[in-house]
Amino acid sequence: MKKHTVQTDRRDFLKVALAASAAPMILTSRKGSAQEPLPSSPPTIPWVQELPRSITPVNTVSALSPAPTIDANTAAGEVARATHQRFTELHGENARLYEFTVKPNDAWVFNPAYPPQTIWGFAPTAPDGSVGDAVTPGPVFNARYGQPIILRLRNQLPADHVGFGTPEISIHLHNLHTPSESDGFPGDYWSATRSGPTLAGPGQFKDHFYPNVYAGLDTFGGIGDPREALGTLWYHDHTMDFTAPNVLRGLAGYYLIFDDLDSGDERDPSPTALRLPSGAYDYTLIFGDRRFDSTGRMVFDQLNPEGTLGDKIVVNGKIEPVLRVDRRKYRLRFLNGGPSRFYEIYLQNAAGNAVFPFTYIANDGNLLPNPLLNQVRVRLGVAERGDIVVDFSRFPIGTELYLVNQLEQTDTRGPGNVRAPGTRMLKIIVDRNPAQTDVSRVPSFLRTLPPIPADFTGVPVRRWVFERSGGLWTINGELFQVGSPRATIQKGNAEIWELVNPEDGWQHPVHIHFEEGRIIGKTRLGVSVPVPAHERGRKDVYVLGKDEMVRVYLRFRDFSGKYPMHCHNTIHEDHSMMLRWDIV
Repeated sequence: MKKHTVQTDRRDFLKVALAASAAPMILTSRKGSAQEPLPSSPPTIPWVQELPRSITPVNTVSALSPAPTIDANTAAGEVARATHQRFTELHGENARLYEFTVKPNDAWVFNPAYPPQTIWGFAPTAPDGSVGDAVTPGPVFNARYGQPIILRLRNQLPADHVGFGTPEISIHLHNLHTPSESDGFPGDYWSATRSGPTLAGPGQFKDHFYPNVYAGLDTFGGIGDPREALGTLWYHDHTMDFTAPNVLRGLAGYYLIFDDLDSGDERDPSPTALRLPSGAYDYTLIFGDRRFDSTGRMVFDQLNPEGTLGDKIVVNGKIEPVLRVDRRKYRLRFLNGGPSRFYEIYLQNAAGNAVFPFTYIANDGNLLPNPLLNQVRVRLGVAERGDIVVDFSRFPIGTELYLVNQLEQTDTRGPGNVRAPGTRMLKIIVDRNPAQTDVSRVPSFLRTLPPIPADFTGVPVRRWVFERSGGLWTINGELFQVGSPRATIQKGNAEIWELVNPEDGWQHPVHIHFEEGRIIGKTRLGVSVPVPAHERGRKDVYVLGKDEMVRVYLRFRDFSGKYPMHCHNTIHEDHSMMLRWDIV
């Protein structure tokens, strides 16, 4: 068995190649010129493939064989992971059970103009024990706070894989309050024959324990503080050095979690339930940029620290698909799945000359205290999420609408200007009346925010500078060192992290694992600027614009272990704009 040989060799190669003057084609100066333009992807045939009318959540399995254990069951072939934290206390023995196999699908069609090609996806085990084809995005989880989950992952990616990506995996659930050993740390990658530098050995499978608790177990009691709830999460591969290409190949999906307030039932009789649109009318959408060669096959340059900006946008794995909807309210959950394009999404009519308003209810998976009414745009950096409610009852049957990206972007460094009419990503056809009366609603108050100090005097401050240094992506001038924590924090403590982008050429969507934070200040060129309304709740991705600093208040609670912070432009992340921090 070999341990992280491929990744170590590649990291050494990248450090040498990027630093060597003999390789100017992948180097840029600190404020260098833009990337060389790449050939455009071939034309596609729009509005032919249809998305399903509703999203079907993945089914549980009745049992896993061998049964899950607190310690790694290496004798039965499990990866040599760390012990599940607080497993008995949080009723891991009563968890709902799921099993996914990560494997190729050689017949994926992004668009009818392109040939069938190989993606990597997730194939769930059905209740009868059968395993179907791998799909991208992966199946949607409908989880619930207080009901733990064990997800067994099996890796059947080809060990002899050639091309971009690597057949090792480390699946991260973004951003559940999850113990470190199940978080999907970048150095915890594995396959049957290889394991990362922070795992003790490879294996045939790995069990992830998702306790589905709120933050604040040790201070609030029970299953934590319900003011800390998230709703819209996602899972994706996080393998060190290969996150961008592995996610590009298809390894991502949604994880929704509900509680008594956001219950996932618009007919919930409880007087405290929000009764937001639910079931078939709660729809998840992942947007991602991709580029294709002259034959219509997906391409990506994983050695270039500037990456490959996609000029085609996939929506739930399809290019220019169609979604048919009923004349009623929908909860649409948006996710920027990357790797590097930003989006500013509008709802337009077929003529492209009218934009329709909607209600913005959640950012980064967190319900806002109050809905933002009459909004016309959702701006998303990579890994940001935004939940909106659209009332399609205002449109007659037969109306055609489009979700459009009006944000220009010419390279992987960040977005440019907003320009209409933009790029159409998804066609929506209002084609029928609902079978039942729409009883869903958007209350004027959604979820209370947990308290933060009125005075931050005495709260420790750490400053993290995200910049381009000698042709490399760095934090505080250093590359990612998987075995060395850059911060060690006592469990239960709180800190302020200052996230700084001193550059005027790049933007960085910074993700901090494990805990949601609160933005308590933002400056541009040293001058205080207002925090946008949709960023005034809890967040886990903080977009650093040009010459910006964002101050974030964070608490580190309930579990210990290793976690990362990184730029979620996954190209930057793969080229070392990441650090490890530990809770002790």
